[in-house]
Amino acid sequence: MGWFLGLDSSTQSLSATLIDAEKGTVAAEYGVNFGTDLPEYSCPQGFLEHPDPLVKHSDPLMWAAALDLLLTNMANDDVDFACISGISGSGQQHGTVYLNATSLSRATWESGASLVERVTPMLSRETAPIWMDSATSPECAEITAAAGGADVIRQRTGSSAVERFSGPQVRRFWRTAPGEYDQTAVIHLVSSFMCSLLIGGNAPIDCGDGAGMNLLNLAAADWDPVLLNATAPGLAAKLPPVVSADQVVGAICPYFVQRYGFTPGTPVVAWSGDNPNSLVGVGGWRAGVAVISLGTSDTYFAAMTNPTVDPDGYGHVFGNPAGGFMSLICFKNGALAREAVKDEFGLSWAEFDVDAFADTPAGNNGNMMLPYFVPEITPLVLESGPAYRGDDAFVQGRTPAQRVRAIVEAQAMSLRLHSQWIQDEADTLRVTGGGSKSPGICQVLADVFDAKVERLETGNSAGLGAAMRAANGVRHIPWSELSEQFCGAVKGKDVLPIPESVATYSRQFPAFQAYVEERTKG
Repeated sequence: MGWFLGLDSSTQSLSATLIDAEKGTVAAEYGVNFGTDLPEYSCPQGFLEHPDPLVKHSDPLMWAAALDLLLTNMANDDVDFACISGISGSGQQHGTVYLNATSLSRATWESGASLVERVTPMLSRETAPIWMDSATSPECAEITAAAGGADVIRQRTGSSAVERFSGPQVRRFWRTAPGEYDQTAVIHLVSSFMCSLLIGGNAPIDCGDGAGMNLLNLAAADWDPVLLNATAPGLAAKLPPVVSADQVVGAICPYFVQRYGFTPGTPVVAWSGDNPNSLVGVGGWRAGVAVISLGTSDTYFAAMTNPTVDPDGYGHVFGNPAGGFMSLICFKNGALAREAVKDEFGLSWAEFDVDAFADTPAGNNGNMMLPYFVPEITPLVLESGPAYRGDDAFVQGRTPAQRVRAIVEAQAMSLRLHSQWIQDEADTLRVTGGGSKSPGICQVLADVFDAKVERLETGNSAGLGAAMRAANGVRHIPWSELSEQFCGAVKGKDVLPIPESVATYSRQFPAFQAYVEERTKG
């Protein structure tokens, strides 16, 4: 059979995407919502409540329970697990799970006890810090100083020391709970932890997800001794080995064979992070194609020929599951900023997406805004609040259509401005997320980047990417073939750049860049 299973352990849910690689179709999709389906773990939004708003931890037992529940639901729906030829998965990046020595020996894993009952005695730390955790600023500073500066860390790992990354999380654990740290035998990412459950032993960490730790040397594709020593004592002995994303890391363990009917020996391909999985899940596996996700946050990511790093420290470099590297840049002021403008003037989405752009010219007659409705991470803007520059009617908000165009143009210009460090020039933009349905937004992106915009209808790109990775790792199906089967653009919906508008934005771009520099230096 050509069935392959992709699992996606995201912040708020665990989902499954089952593809038929022979037919080129998505056969089925399933999901478990942590808040709705597993309320006993008190993580309605994917994390535990904490008196410190900077602390964001989750319960790894919830992830284990979700895996059992998801597979049970699929079995109740008569999914024939024996037909699945391979499995891989995606995990929310940067989160860490801490296991004691119990985890080092593969248990019998009969089907009697649940996953939760098996995992509970393995935990050396009851909670797992996730990507939303921002409590590690002191640790970031300490790691940066010990490693020789921010530029050293960027050149070695592809990213500055970042609060939400795994290395600072590990250092904080060592500083605040040294006894529990000493009792920790293995430190997993969410991806490698979930993979470990499937194979019944400690799974390795793939390069794509490992690059989001501030611990992996990009050039060597292995743990960096300088960063390990700067992070915590004895850390090298606690990390799983690093492998490529296409490596089969084991066979599914007897627990899943006996309980759910998987075929003994079903291969499991190394899991990776959600961003690397999404890259291949939307067909962005090759250089020259950039992906813009217009969601709560706007995200720009693309395959890279060489691992060039962002000298300003805003962008990141991870491993590309198809080989090589990928860039990623995240902007917090995404959909919510667009919605704030829409609601300010009481507009419908139709008025926002279509009418406002029909009533205003490209370039907005020189009117510009900076879209920092909430504190921004790209660029770093701690004091929130949008800014406006232009004629009186625009600045005073008497022209709703101009304000709509201004927010969209500002976000498109920001995407272009803060992706200039990436050496590979994109001639195609693949746009996903809710904003991709807007004709006006897509046209502005096409004109600002002077690139064709392709719109996708991919739902769970991380889960789909994981299923595609399973097919590639087990059957060695080429990425070009998998992308053609599963990641095609919506026919008839391409948006081409308008030469006159391209010229307008090219003239206006330096003024926007100066405006951003003025705000960030002020």
